Amino acid sequence: MKNFIKESMPYVIIVILVIIIRSFIITPVVVRGESMDNTLVDGEVLFLSKISYHIHDIKRFDVVVIRDKDNDLIIKRIIGLPGDNVKYKDNQLYINNEIVSDNYSNGETENFDLQTICMINNDECVSKIPEDMYLVLGDNREVSADSRVKGLFKRDVILGKAVFRIWPFNRIKIIH
Repeated sequence: MKNFIKESMPYVIIVILVIIIRSFIITPVVVRGESMDNTLVDGEVLFLSKISYHIHDIKRFDVVVIRDKDNDLIIKRIIGLPGDNVKYKDNQLYINNEIVSDNYSNGETENFDLQTICMINNDECVSKIPEDMYLVLGDNREVSADSRVKGLFKRDVILGKAVFRIWPFNRIKIIH
């Protein structure tokens, strides 16, 4: 019996380490749908860093995984940060009344403004995104169910940052 326990211990330690790593540090996620085309494609597998935002702040244009109100995992790009005023007009992104280059957008983006987004969930914001809230968009704006449909997202539903594509092998790369 002692010999069995002694021989099993390395395997038990490996299993415990894998559970800890997957639960608290990094975990795989699968892209579902076309909302992030051409950046991410349906069926691709990414590594999600769960620890990134415990070390660093969320940044504009980060690709994040969010647990939405329907308990679904969605992958979107951070566009608006707390304190920002965001709008899209004539296929141009404006943040705080200045045009911002949006190199990730795929297709046409219909006009919207922050007030329209805030009304979706009755969020109280008149001219800027409230503290601890974020505006997200999919890169394939014509089909994405993002903040324009679901409203602003609280910080606590952002599970982490998509950092690396691991599948398919011919598209392995760091996510930008």
